[in-house]
Amino acid sequence: MRVKLLLLVVLVVRIAANPSFMIKKEHWENVFSTKTEKEVSWYQAYPQTSIDYITALELPLSARIIDVGGGDSYFVDALLDLGYTNITILDIASQALQRIKNRLGKRGDQVTFIESDILDFNPTERYDFWHDRACFHFLTTSDEIEKYSLIADKALTQYGRMFLGVFSDQGPAKCSGLFVKQYNSESLRYVFEIEFELEGSFTEDHKTPFDTLQNFIFCGFKRKEY
Repeated sequence: MRVKLLLLVVLVVRIAANPSFMIKKEHWENVFSTKTEKEVSWYQAYPQTSIDYITALELPLSARIIDVGGGDSYFVDALLDLGYTNITILDIASQALQRIKNRLGKRGDQVTFIESDILDFNPTERYDFWHDRACFHFLTTSDEIEKYSLIADKALTQYGRMFLGVFSDQGPAKCSGLFVKQYNSESLRYVFEIEFELEGSFTEDHKTPFDTLQNFIFCGFKRKEY
């Protein structure tokens, strides 16, 4: 009874701080409870682009990595296959996280799972690498975007790196029935310019399970040196 009361208090506090929390959570819980992995547009059998980037950075296998809005992505599987040992997945949908746990089995014991809206995330540790493919573009207001950048700043170490993949200005205007914010390299650079330096960017077409194309822009950032 005490645990249930505590969870209720936490939920009330979350909603007060982030009024859209329940709407977003209900949406994504519904997506991951009613659709299979190949019935969503962002599905990738293997996250080649993200793995190529992290491999090029030559991060140590002990690097602390967080996958923001990881959903049921196979990014974590690929990281475990490469030998990384300190992986965190954050997602608002418990159904998405449960899918990964079921898929990984015992290997999931090596992963930290955080059920949270990114805007409610209060990091208790700092990460060496922040990965976000197709989460950030769902934040469409200036307040949400600014809060995200502040959370990323707080979460990353002094030499932390960040890799973002979002819909480009040539990409779709909506995803999963929700409007998104489209970007180019300059508009993404502007969001994070206070604390981070844009190292490079490129666009790439993602082929969905429905044989349609979505144009993404990927950007790599590192902390500025003062």
